[in-house]
Amino acid sequence: MSTQLLVALTVIEIVALVAALALFVIAITRRLRALGDALGNVSANILGAIQGNVCLVGAGAAILNNQLDAIGAMLPAVAEAAEALPSQKASGPTPQSQQGRDPVIGRR
Repeated sequence: MSTQLLVALTVIEIVALVAALALFVIAITRRLRALGDALGNVSANILGAIQGNVCLVGAGAAILNNQLDAIGAMLPAVAEAAEALPSQKASGPTPQSQQGRDPVIGRR
């Protein structure tokens, strides 16, 4: 074969390869745009639902904060009462039902 024919076939092959790659890039771009549009619609719906839920939570936040503040104010008294419990058990008499029991098994 002549050199000119080989050069022409090589150029045709390169042009065909570039055209095929361009078509694949165009097809991928179209699919990605369609996917992006679908995700945009879904995310818009989800964002609307989240905003509605946040409004509901915002309305109850003040009530929850007041209740948590009340619980927090009672915690020191509860802690003091809990600390006093072991000293009451140590100073009190041992009940008759537990005397003579094996501490590991719990039987006589």
